[in-house]
Amino acid sequence: MNESALIHADGCVLAAVDASAYATSVADYAGWAAARLSAPLELLRTLEKGVSAPVVDLSGNIALGTQEALLAELAELDARRMTLAQEQGRALLDGLRRRLAEEQGVSAEVRQRHGGPVEALLDLEPGVRLFVIGKRGEHADFARGHLGSNLERVLRAVHRPVLVAAREFSVPTRFVIAFDGSATTRRCVEMVCASPLLAGLACHVVTAGDPTPALQGHLDWARDRLRVAGFAADIHVEQGDAETVIARRVESLHADLLVAGAYGHSRIRSMILGSTTTQLLRQCQVPVLLLR
Repeated sequence: MNESALIHADGCVLAAVDASAYATSVADYAGWAAARLSAPLELLRTLEKGVSAPVVDLSGNIALGTQEALLAELAELDARRMTLAQEQGRALLDGLRRRLAEEQGVSAEVRQRHGGPVEALLDLEPGVRLFVIGKRGEHADFARGHLGSNLERVLRAVHRPVLVAAREFSVPTRFVIAFDGSATTRRCVEMVCASPLLAGLACHVVTAGDPTPALQGHLDWARDRLRVAGFAADIHVEQGDAETVIARRVESLHADLLVAGAYGHSRIRSMILGSTTTQLLRQCQVPVLLLR
């Protein structure tokens, strides 16, 4: 297969950061990825305009001049909030840029942009090689198993690979590929082989299911393809549902990263909740590289 059709070798690593507990790890994983790919690094902070107080007709209750003064004060308050958000964003981005330079020796460009994160990432996607985003955002409930709403929207919208950062950064040394022999997971194997991102790391291929001759044929293909690309892949087959088997193997193998297929873009697939991808994101405590 033509490698140029599998991966985008041009473009930057783009890290979407906010004021959540994931900001540092997102930047650190993005710095690691940019160094591995020899790609430029950008840190992006989006600023969504807050919902203003509704304009209510108070003319029957208060004097017109008072109403106009209150509306002017509300507008001034909105403007001040946006100014403070911009200042906070600049401070966040500057701090992360310094951290990357000091701890990883990686330089990063920073930018702020008005609007929602999904729209911003889609707009910037043509110049991006890899997105990096946190599992949860600054407004998410941090209860175990709960994903940020923006994360799921981003994953269903973009077409480039997405690295979903864990809360704490750890330099990856071994990774697991979630594999079932389907066209999607075969493409994941091909993309891993075509990219320098994971080159030299220990590789494990994990499959949930019965060890049938057909499945063994798929696994033999994966092992051979990875071997040609320089990976000495260990194969693991275990009966059970995919989410449980893969999450358990990631933990038992002390893997630092999971590679899995991302959501599809069809309307029907986008409406499916509780997919294997979603469950893996909820259960696994390591970063997840989602490919499609």
